[in-house]
Amino acid sequence: MTEHPIHWETEGTSRVPFAVYTDEDRHKKELERFFYKSHWSYVGLEAEIPNPGDFKRTVVGERSVIMTRAADGQIHVVENVCAHRGMQFCRERHGNKKEFVCPYHQWSYSLKGDLQGVPFRRGVRQDGKVNGGMPADFDPKDHGLTALKVATRGGVVFASFDPAVESLEDFMGPTILKYFDRLFNGRKLVVLGYNRQRIPGNWKLMQENIKDPYHPGLLHTWFVTFGLWRADNKSELRMDAHHRHAAMISTRGSAGQATGAAAQVTQVSSFKESMQLHDASFLDIVPEGWWQMEEQMPTAVMMTLFPSVIFQQQVNSVSTRHIQPDGHGAFDFVWTHFGFEDDTPEMTERRLRQSNLFGPAGFVSADDGEVIEFSQQAFETKPEHRMLVELGGRDVGETDHMVTETLIRGMYAYWRKVMEA
Repeated sequence: MTEHPIHWETEGTSRVPFAVYTDEDRHKKELERFFYKSHWSYVGLEAEIPNPGDFKRTVVGERSVIMTRAADGQIHVVENVCAHRGMQFCRERHGNKKEFVCPYHQWSYSLKGDLQGVPFRRGVRQDGKVNGGMPADFDPKDHGLTALKVATRGGVVFASFDPAVESLEDFMGPTILKYFDRLFNGRKLVVLGYNRQRIPGNWKLMQENIKDPYHPGLLHTWFVTFGLWRADNKSELRMDAHHRHAAMISTRGSAGQATGAAAQVTQVSSFKESMQLHDASFLDIVPEGWWQMEEQMPTAVMMTLFPSVIFQQQVNSVSTRHIQPDGHGAFDFVWTHFGFEDDTPEMTERRLRQSNLFGPAGFVSADDGEVIEFSQQAFETKPEHRMLVELGGRDVGETDHMVTETLIRGMYAYWRKVMEA
């Protein structure tokens, strides 16, 4: 692996070199250090595999893995690589099986990943003698699927290739854990649906996008017009001690839709004051008891768990967003929209309706995919240049406002610490 040095203009991270997004060897190093060692990665929700035999195929980094629920109800995550010849044997995204069988040579595995069947292991009898077979010392116990370490909390499943990884709770840290437990508070989850999209941009750009409170009131006209996310909302930005994870917390003001003088808070010439909804039910927002945090009642909390997942609450819409890298210049992005088992039919309908704001064709999120694509195109043509993230200063710290890029600076402070070690 030939890694070309990166030139940072300053000792800090307020000016991020484009080369961070464009080098394939550096991308492979990121995979090793952030996805395959010392980190937990999101793999799914327990609600996606409710019954024994259920499975879901997903990824950790760029490695295909399978989340399963075994006959005893335990959740396992195994690598989708046959121990024999390395084939990715599972092709279905979801399903229910009693065992996994590799179609190449019919090696079979339990849902825990144990090897349980090898055709012709003891050879084939022909004309009074036995031909072939595995060596006498071949032990199936030594040739199961690679099993990942698994942690679950609040119905969410994480996995790690690193058996020595710290506990999931220590990985999140107390600040982020508080917001995680607010959303995943023990109520049983119900999957409502999925969106999938492929974005031609570096995977870190999506982490940045959700750590960036600067753009929502400028790029996303929809948000500002209807008062869901505005620069004058009561807000705060929180990070873990390593600055790798973050939470953006915003409380919708009583003003609601931005009109007249209130609209000018954005100071954006493209603001569409006359925009109206044909279906006003999109703004049928009902406060929920679990939103309450001490004296706060946040209407939006966007959590980024580095490196792999975003947990979203935007009013009544709740979802996970799984970042799945594919080379340095592209990633797959999978949204899982969910609700709670004790939701009323009306609340379920409300969550589904509001989910139309998000996903690849969402009223809001379609903007993000485009700007990431256009940014990556520029990075590739000018890798020696750098971007500026100095809104709110050049330091890293939590704030009680959104007029800052401190969370991005914090993420790259952590990135440099790990990648330059």
